[in-house]
Amino acid sequence: MGKGFTLEINPFVYMAKFKDDGTWQEIYSERPHKSKEEEDALSEQDREEWLEKRNSFPELPLVNYTTQYGFGCFEGLKAFPQKNGDLRIFRPDENGKRMETSMKGLMMPPFPVDKFIKAVKQVIKRNRDIGFVPAYDPDWEKDDYLSGHSIYIRPFTYTEPGIGLNLSLKPWVVVVSTPVGAYFAPGNNKAVTTDRVRATPGGTGWIKCDSNYVIPTLVKKMAMKEGYMEAIFLDAMERKYVEEGSSCNIFFLLKDDTLVTPNLEDTILPGITRKSVLQLARDKGLKTEERRITIEEVLSETKESFVSGTASGVTYIESITHNGKTAEFSGRKMGEFTNYFLKTLKGIHYGAVEDKYGWMTGVD
Repeated sequence: MGKGFTLEINPFVYMAKFKDDGTWQEIYSERPHKSKEEEDALSEQDREEWLEKRNSFPELPLVNYTTQYGFGCFEGLKAFPQKNGDLRIFRPDENGKRMETSMKGLMMPPFPVDKFIKAVKQVIKRNRDIGFVPAYDPDWEKDDYLSGHSIYIRPFTYTEPGIGLNLSLKPWVVVVSTPVGAYFAPGNNKAVTTDRVRATPGGTGWIKCDSNYVIPTLVKKMAMKEGYMEAIFLDAMERKYVEEGSSCNIFFLLKDDTLVTPNLEDTILPGITRKSVLQLARDKGLKTEERRITIEEVLSETKESFVSGTASGVTYIESITHNGKTAEFSGRKMGEFTNYFLKTLKGIHYGAVEDKYGWMTGVD
């Protein structure tokens, strides 16, 4: 399996449709597949044909408010193989709460958190039971699980048919899963600010909605062409306060050992990894602040910086360039505290560090 996301959707998929009586009609759909071993032995062309069949959803309407206007929201979470053979999911309750909030923000019927958790667990369990699960590899321990594989879980909404601007009153909620590796490629951890705007006050920046990811994708690809790993957004109004990375929350450890991350205004996504890092920092005795921070303060006062998210985990930033001025952090290497957050979170994910917070949820 390659790095990052793949389109190797696992066979069991969850689908729920909101009905007129206020209930959700739920099914677990088993898509076309062979055994995992048989699929792994297929030629590349044959494998692509099987995956194309599995990734086809003819029961969902092509022309609707999601495909036409980006009207929808989604979540991303992971299940991690454990040394004892178990699979455990990181904080699915928090993802369920956020998806419920996102759907309310889009004026959709909200999907209940308990149904969300059950659906996620069942999708992972059913795919595991037919062999679609990464086996724990002791070699991952050598680099503190940086090379570790996991299962990426993507719950998302999809609307009823529609061609005009309208709300979704009868959405689907779909849960798919896929194997996933490391998100960021090693060797480049440089970041650069962008003039583009991710979100405006009074908009949908606080919702994990589809349309929010168009500009970040464009900006990230532009930054990568210029030799950077990440792009950083500033606020829309004054163009001086740091808000987010291209698809991640961002942190700054200042020279006085205060860990700062932008506060959750309505332009910033409430990240679950962000919330977890703040908890780890406080328990370690670090002073934490959720507040506005200017790019000038970042450049002059930061000694460590990193981004956080489900896909990125904790990924250090070696430098930030703004208007031609570059500030370097920790000698362009991962800093002590960034390394602590990375190792601790990865350790909790894979069962190597005690989960004293109760963040990991079993599948059975």
